[in-house]
Amino acid sequence: MPSPATPPANRRQRVQSAETGMVVLKGLARMGGRASLTALAAHVGESPAKVHRYLASLIEEGLVAQDGGAQYHLGTEAIQIGLAAMRQADPIRVAEPSLVRLRESLEVTCFLAVMGNKGPTIVRFEEPALPVTVNVRAGSVMSMLWSATGRVFLGLLDEAGVRRMAEAELAEAPPELRATLAARDPIGALRRQVRQAGCATVRDSYLRGISAVAAPVHDATGRVCAALCALGASGGFDPSADGAIGSAVRQEAQATSERLGFRKDGA
Repeated sequence: MPSPATPPANRRQRVQSAETGMVVLKGLARMGGRASLTALAAHVGESPAKVHRYLASLIEEGLVAQDGGAQYHLGTEAIQIGLAAMRQADPIRVAEPSLVRLRESLEVTCFLAVMGNKGPTIVRFEEPALPVTVNVRAGSVMSMLWSATGRVFLGLLDEAGVRRMAEAELAEAPPELRATLAARDPIGALRRQVRQAGCATVRDSYLRGISAVAAPVHDATGRVCAALCALGASGGFDPSADGAIGSAVRQEAQATSERLGFRKDGA
């Protein structure tokens, strides 16, 4: 005979138990993957006795382990889950929903760029039904100093190679283009501007008649791994950081970062 169905009360209890177990496991992860019972219980807001019971179950499943002392740490099964998630954390794939939402909700051209060996390189490009004519496509390398995309990497990616690219571009730029930047320490001024705003905006500085706003995408370690950018004809495009487009781009970049495992608060 088939076994009787699980009563609703028991089913709810199981779900609640699973939820509490996940709270304990996530709490341990957010504490750096290692903590004492007392510290973990305080972190998740439960009694040490209750947390201990759940840790015992998690240990049985290999999700948590305990060393010789009083410290609990993530187990081999948790590590395997993390590795599988990291293999899926491809910014190009993960950013696709954000690019589509920006294209459809704002009706603007948008793209994702990563830092290549020649500079910021577009790897995914989305256009609305009535696209703006621009001479950039997937594979195009953007300016480090005069594109919003390049400025995001310049301002937020602390790598010597990025700085060298910017310095080389500045040295080769014509005087009229150099004049659009700060007279003293132009690269430093751009970096400070981007860091203060948390994004980069340009109007007619890289492509004539085109404005753009770009925001950083962070990976699980906090490193800027990509830049999300929206652009449009300057006459009908507000590139201000706090405008409707700027806010949407920053929100979608943050959403993409979170899907890659980044936590802004560092937790």
